[in-house]
Amino acid sequence: MFVLELTYTAPVERADELLEAHMAWLDAQYEAGVFVASGRKVPRDGGVILAVGDDRARIEKIAAADPFTAAGVCVYRITEFVVTKAAPGLAPYREQPPA
Repeated sequence: MFVLELTYTAPVERADELLEAHMAWLDAQYEAGVFVASGRKVPRDGGVILAVGDDRARIEKIAAADPFTAAGVCVYRITEFVVTKAAPGLAPYREQPPA
């Protein structure tokens, strides 16, 4: 699983101008089964996305396709982690830690 933390590099008003396109991009990733949760950070200086997958390069490519990224409105910090414990709704994403 991956934590995608995006941080705005432009005023929030610029992000608001691109919000509809960003939301369509999010919806496509939810439909593809890649994203499982997302939302704004508080204070609103970016957002956080939980993504599933085992291919970091694929997740990086998806983040690069975000309209916010393409317009230079944000940067992504991507952290991969192994889900060893989870709430029942996230149980399908549990993994065995590498040896």
